[in-house]
Amino acid sequence: MSETDRNPTHPTHPTDVSVLGLGAMGSALASALLDAGRSVTVWNRTPGRATDLVGRGADAAHSAQEAVLASPVIIACLLKRSSVEETLDPVAGELRGRTLVNVTTTTPNESRELAAWAAEHGIDYLDGAIMAVPSMIGSRSGQIFYSGSRAAYEALLPMLEVWATSEFHGEDAGRASLVDLAMLSGMYQMFTGFFHGAAMVAAMGMSASEFATRQAPFLAAMTEELGSYAKVIDGGDYTVASQQSLDFSDLTHIVRASEEEGVDPAPIAGVQALISGQIAAGHGAEGFARLYESLANR
Repeated sequence: MSETDRNPTHPTHPTDVSVLGLGAMGSALASALLDAGRSVTVWNRTPGRATDLVGRGADAAHSAQEAVLASPVIIACLLKRSSVEETLDPVAGELRGRTLVNVTTTTPNESRELAAWAAEHGIDYLDGAIMAVPSMIGSRSGQIFYSGSRAAYEALLPMLEVWATSEFHGEDAGRASLVDLAMLSGMYQMFTGFFHGAAMVAAMGMSASEFATRQAPFLAAMTEELGSYAKVIDGGDYTVASQQSLDFSDLTHIVRASEEEGVDPAPIAGVQALISGQIAAGHGAEGFARLYESLANR
Protein backbone atom coordinates (compact mmCIF):
# COMPACT_ATOMS: atom_id res chain seq x y z
CA MET A 1 0.00 0.00 0.00
CA SER A 2 1.38 3.41 -0.95
CA GLU A 3 1.78 6.42 1.35
CA THR A 4 -1.08 8.04 -0.55
CA ASP A 5 -3.33 5.04 0.06
CA ARG A 6 -2.58 5.19 3.77
CA ASN A 7 -3.60 8.85 3.86
CA PRO A 8 -6.94 8.97 2.01
CA THR A 9 -8.02 12.15 3.81
CA HIS A 10 -5.26 14.08 2.07
CA PRO A 11 -5.96 14.23 -1.68
CA THR A 12 -2.85 14.27 -3.81
CA HIS A 13 -1.92 15.23 -7.35
CA PRO A 14 1.01 13.01 -8.39
CA THR A 15 3.79 15.25 -9.65
CA ASP A 16 7.53 15.02 -10.24
CA VAL A 17 8.56 17.38 -7.48
CA SER A 18 7.09 19.45 -4.66
CA VAL A 19 8.49 22.85 -3.68
CA LEU A 20 7.93 23.98 -0.09
CA GLY A 21 8.41 27.72 0.34
CA LEU A 22 7.47 30.30 -2.28
CA GLY A 23 9.57 33.29 -1.42
CA ALA A 24 11.50 34.91 -4.26
CA MET A 25 13.96 32.00 -4.52
CA GLY A 26 11.46 29.19 -4.03
CA SER A 27 9.18 30.70 -6.67
CA ALA A 28 12.12 30.97 -9.07
CA LEU A 29 13.03 27.32 -8.52
CA ALA A 30 9.45 26.19 -9.12
CA SER A 31 9.13 28.42 -12.18
CA ALA A 32 12.28 27.00 -13.76
CA LEU A 33 11.02 23.46 -13.20
CA LEU A 34 7.75 24.32 -14.92
CA ASP A 35 9.66 25.89 -17.81
CA ALA A 36 11.58 22.62 -18.14
CA GLY A 37 8.37 20.63 -18.43
CA ARG A 38 8.36 19.17 -14.93
CA SER A 39 5.11 18.62 -13.07
CA VAL A 40 5.27 20.59 -9.83
CA THR A 41 3.30 20.83 -6.60
CA VAL A 42 3.84 24.01 -4.57
CA TRP A 43 3.09 24.99 -0.98
CA ASN A 44 3.69 28.09 1.08
CA ARG A 45 2.85 28.78 4.71
CA THR A 46 1.31 32.14 3.74
CA PRO A 47 -1.57 31.61 1.30
CA GLY A 48 -1.74 33.44 -2.01
CA ARG A 49 1.83 33.15 -3.22
CA ALA A 50 1.09 30.19 -5.49
CA THR A 51 -1.37 32.02 -7.75
CA ASP A 52 1.03 32.80 -10.61
CA LEU A 53 2.60 29.34 -10.52
CA VAL A 54 -0.78 27.64 -10.53
CA GLY A 55 -1.70 29.76 -13.55
CA ARG A 56 1.31 28.24 -15.29
CA GLY A 57 0.36 24.68 -14.46
CA ALA A 58 1.57 23.98 -10.93
CA ASP A 59 -0.65 22.16 -8.42
CA ALA A 60 -1.19 24.02 -5.14
CA ALA A 61 -1.16 21.96 -1.94
CA HIS A 62 -3.20 23.14 1.04
CA SER A 63 -0.72 21.76 3.58
CA ALA A 64 2.89 20.67 3.82
CA GLN A 65 1.66 17.10 4.27
CA GLU A 66 -0.33 17.23 1.05
CA ALA A 67 2.70 18.67 -0.78
CA VAL A 68 4.97 15.91 0.53
CA LEU A 69 2.54 13.18 -0.46
CA ALA A 70 2.27 14.60 -3.97
CA SER A 71 5.84 13.88 -5.12
CA PRO A 72 8.82 11.59 -4.61
CA VAL A 73 11.18 14.58 -4.48
CA ILE A 74 10.68 17.43 -2.02
CA ILE A 75 12.47 20.77 -2.30
CA ALA A 76 12.61 22.81 0.91
CA CYS A 77 13.39 26.49 0.30
CA LEU A 78 12.42 28.09 3.59
CA LEU A 79 13.59 31.00 5.75
CA LYS A 80 16.05 29.28 8.08
CA ARG A 81 16.85 26.02 9.83
CA SER A 82 14.07 26.46 12.40
CA SER A 83 11.58 26.91 9.56
CA VAL A 84 12.71 23.60 8.08
CA GLU A 85 12.17 21.84 11.41
CA GLU A 86 8.76 23.44 12.00
CA THR A 87 7.62 22.45 8.51
CA LEU A 88 9.10 18.97 8.19
CA ASP A 89 9.02 17.49 11.70
CA PRO A 90 5.22 16.99 11.57
CA VAL A 91 5.46 15.22 8.19
CA ALA A 92 8.52 13.07 8.86
CA GLY A 93 6.44 9.92 8.44
CA GLU A 94 5.18 11.03 5.03
CA LEU A 95 8.73 11.88 3.96
CA ARG A 96 9.99 8.35 4.59
CA GLY A 97 11.23 6.79 1.35
CA ARG A 98 11.35 10.13 -0.46
CA THR A 99 14.23 12.42 -1.36
CA LEU A 100 14.55 15.76 0.42
CA VAL A 101 16.62 18.49 -1.20
CA ASN A 102 17.10 21.28 1.33
CA VAL A 103 18.24 24.55 -0.24
CA THR A 104 17.43 26.65 2.82
CA THR A 105 20.50 28.59 4.00
CA THR A 106 22.00 26.74 6.97
CA THR A 107 25.38 26.52 8.66
CA PRO A 108 27.47 23.41 7.99
CA ASN A 109 26.58 21.85 11.34
CA GLU A 110 22.89 22.65 10.86
CA SER A 111 23.05 20.85 7.51
CA ARG A 112 24.68 17.85 9.16
CA GLU A 113 22.02 17.79 11.87
CA LEU A 114 19.27 17.86 9.25
CA ALA A 115 20.99 15.03 7.38
CA ALA A 116 21.13 12.99 10.60
CA TRP A 117 17.44 13.70 11.24
CA ALA A 118 16.61 12.61 7.69
CA ALA A 119 18.59 9.38 8.07
CA GLU A 120 16.69 8.55 11.27
CA HIS A 121 13.42 8.86 9.37
CA GLY A 122 14.44 6.96 6.24
CA ILE A 123 14.69 10.07 4.07
CA ASP A 124 17.34 10.43 1.36
CA TYR A 125 18.91 13.84 2.06
CA LEU A 126 20.72 16.24 -0.25
CA ASP A 127 21.82 19.66 0.96
CA GLY A 128 22.04 22.53 -1.52
CA ALA A 129 23.62 25.98 -1.25
CA ILE A 130 22.54 28.49 -3.88
CA MET A 131 25.17 30.90 -5.20
CA ALA A 132 22.72 32.94 -7.25
CA VAL A 133 19.97 35.52 -6.98
CA PRO A 134 16.45 34.49 -8.08
CA SER A 135 16.81 36.12 -11.51
CA MET A 136 19.78 33.83 -12.26
CA ILE A 137 17.80 30.62 -11.69
CA GLY A 138 17.17 28.83 -14.96
CA SER A 139 20.46 29.98 -16.51
CA ARG A 140 24.04 28.73 -16.38
CA SER A 141 25.24 31.94 -14.73
CA GLY A 142 24.41 30.75 -11.21
CA GLN A 143 25.92 27.92 -9.18
CA ILE A 144 24.39 25.55 -6.68
CA PHE A 145 26.65 23.45 -4.47
CA TYR A 146 25.41 20.10 -3.17
CA SER A 147 26.53 17.64 -0.53
CA GLY A 148 25.01 14.65 1.20
CA SER A 149 23.54 11.68 -0.66
CA ARG A 150 25.61 10.99 -3.76
CA ALA A 151 22.92 8.65 -5.07
CA ALA A 152 20.30 11.40 -4.79
CA TYR A 153 22.58 13.90 -6.49
CA GLU A 154 23.33 11.61 -9.41
CA ALA A 155 19.68 10.60 -9.84
CA LEU A 156 18.43 14.18 -9.69
CA LEU A 157 21.20 15.85 -11.68
CA PRO A 158 19.09 16.36 -14.84
CA MET A 159 16.57 18.24 -12.72
CA LEU A 160 19.18 20.14 -10.70
CA GLU A 161 20.86 21.35 -13.87
CA VAL A 162 17.61 23.08 -14.82
CA TRP A 163 18.32 25.64 -12.10
CA ALA A 164 22.05 26.41 -12.44
CA THR A 165 25.48 24.86 -12.75
CA SER A 166 25.71 22.05 -10.19
CA GLU A 167 28.73 20.97 -8.14
CA PHE A 168 28.84 18.02 -5.73
CA HIS A 169 31.13 18.48 -2.73
CA GLY A 170 30.93 15.10 -1.06
CA GLU A 171 28.79 13.04 1.25
CA ASP A 172 29.42 15.19 4.33
CA ALA A 173 26.17 17.18 4.20
CA GLY A 174 27.82 20.31 5.63
CA ARG A 175 30.36 20.83 2.87
CA ALA A 176 28.09 22.65 0.39
CA SER A 177 27.06 25.14 3.06
CA LEU A 178 30.67 25.69 4.08
CA VAL A 179 31.82 26.54 0.55
CA ASP A 180 28.78 28.78 0.03
CA LEU A 181 29.23 30.76 3.25
CA ALA A 182 32.98 31.10 2.73
CA MET A 183 32.36 32.64 -0.70
CA LEU A 184 29.69 34.94 0.70
CA SER A 185 32.12 36.04 3.41
CA GLY A 186 34.49 37.37 0.75
CA MET A 187 31.64 39.10 -1.08
CA TYR A 188 30.19 40.83 1.95
CA GLN A 189 33.58 42.00 3.17
CA MET A 190 34.33 43.39 -0.29
CA PHE A 191 31.05 45.30 -0.27
CA THR A 192 31.72 46.56 3.25
CA GLY A 193 35.13 47.79 2.11
CA PHE A 194 33.41 49.69 -0.70
CA PHE A 195 30.89 51.19 1.74
CA HIS A 196 33.76 52.29 4.00
CA GLY A 197 35.61 53.91 1.13
CA ALA A 198 32.44 55.64 -0.07
CA ALA A 199 31.89 57.02 3.43
CA MET A 200 35.45 58.37 3.47
CA VAL A 201 35.17 60.29 0.18
CA ALA A 202 31.69 61.53 1.03
CA ALA A 203 33.48 63.99 3.31
CA MET A 204 34.83 65.73 0.20
CA GLY A 205 31.47 65.67 -1.55
CA MET A 206 32.06 62.68 -3.82
CA SER A 207 28.93 60.60 -4.39
CA ALA A 208 28.92 56.85 -3.90
CA SER A 209 28.13 56.49 -7.62
CA GLU A 210 31.18 58.48 -8.63
CA PHE A 211 33.35 56.53 -6.21
CA ALA A 212 32.00 53.25 -7.62
CA THR A 213 33.20 54.15 -11.12
CA ARG A 214 36.71 54.30 -9.69
CA GLN A 215 36.50 51.42 -7.25
CA ALA A 216 34.92 48.75 -9.47
CA PRO A 217 37.71 48.46 -12.08
CA PHE A 218 40.34 48.64 -9.34
CA LEU A 219 38.75 45.78 -7.40
CA ALA A 220 38.33 43.76 -10.60
CA ALA A 221 42.05 44.15 -11.30
CA MET A 222 42.95 43.18 -7.72
CA THR A 223 41.01 39.91 -7.94
CA GLU A 224 43.67 38.73 -10.38
CA GLU A 225 45.98 38.50 -7.35
CA LEU A 226 43.82 35.88 -5.63
CA GLY A 227 45.46 33.01 -7.50
CA SER A 228 48.94 34.19 -6.53
CA TYR A 229 47.98 34.52 -2.88
CA ALA A 230 46.37 31.08 -3.00
CA LYS A 231 49.58 29.49 -4.26
CA VAL A 232 51.53 31.09 -1.41
CA ILE A 233 49.02 29.90 1.19
CA ASP A 234 48.91 26.37 -0.21
CA GLY A 235 52.71 26.29 -0.33
CA GLY A 236 53.02 27.59 3.22
CA ASP A 237 56.04 29.79 2.41
CA TYR A 238 55.26 33.41 3.21
CA THR A 239 58.81 34.60 2.56
CA VAL A 240 58.27 34.67 -1.22
CA ALA A 241 60.05 37.79 -2.44
CA SER A 242 57.27 38.91 -4.78
CA GLN A 243 54.89 39.59 -1.86
CA GLN A 244 54.43 42.91 -0.13
CA SER A 245 55.74 42.48 3.42
CA LEU A 246 53.59 42.96 6.48
CA ASP A 247 55.99 45.62 7.75
CA PHE A 248 55.30 47.56 4.55
CA SER A 249 51.57 46.92 4.82
CA ASP A 250 50.93 49.18 7.81
CA LEU A 251 47.36 50.49 7.34
CA THR A 252 47.24 52.83 10.33
CA HIS A 253 47.25 55.81 7.95
CA ILE A 254 43.94 54.59 6.50
CA VAL A 255 42.58 54.14 10.02
CA ARG A 256 43.66 57.68 10.96
CA ALA A 257 42.26 59.17 7.76
CA SER A 258 38.90 57.52 8.50
CA GLU A 259 38.86 58.92 11.99
CA GLU A 260 39.85 62.38 10.76
CA GLU A 261 36.82 62.38 8.45
CA GLY A 262 34.50 61.13 11.18
CA VAL A 263 34.12 57.72 9.55
CA ASP A 264 34.04 54.50 11.56
CA PRO A 265 37.35 52.75 10.77
CA ALA A 266 36.12 49.31 11.89
CA PRO A 267 36.50 47.50 8.52
CA ILE A 268 40.09 48.55 7.92
CA ALA A 269 40.98 48.54 11.63
CA GLY A 270 40.14 44.84 11.71
CA VAL A 271 42.67 44.17 8.94
CA GLN A 272 45.27 46.30 10.71
CA ALA A 273 44.73 44.28 13.89
CA LEU A 274 45.59 41.11 11.97
CA ILE A 275 48.70 42.74 10.54
CA SER A 276 49.82 44.00 13.96
CA GLY A 277 49.32 40.55 15.47
CA GLN A 278 51.54 38.87 12.89
CA ILE A 279 54.22 41.54 13.21
CA ALA A 280 54.17 41.16 17.00
CA ALA A 281 54.67 37.42 16.50
CA GLY A 282 57.84 38.13 14.51
CA HIS A 283 56.53 37.80 10.96
CA GLY A 284 56.80 41.41 9.77
CA ALA A 285 59.23 40.54 6.98
CA GLU A 286 56.87 37.94 5.56
CA GLY A 287 54.22 38.55 2.94
CA PHE A 288 50.69 39.91 3.27
CA ALA A 289 49.23 36.44 2.71
CA ARG A 290 50.56 35.57 6.17
CA LEU A 291 47.30 37.01 7.54
CA TYR A 292 45.73 33.69 6.57
CA GLU A 293 47.56 32.13 9.53
CA SER A 294 45.77 34.49 11.93
CA LEU A 295 42.42 33.30 10.61
CA ALA A 296 42.93 29.59 9.90
CA ASN A 297 41.85 26.89 12.34
CA ARG A 298 45.14 25.36 13.44
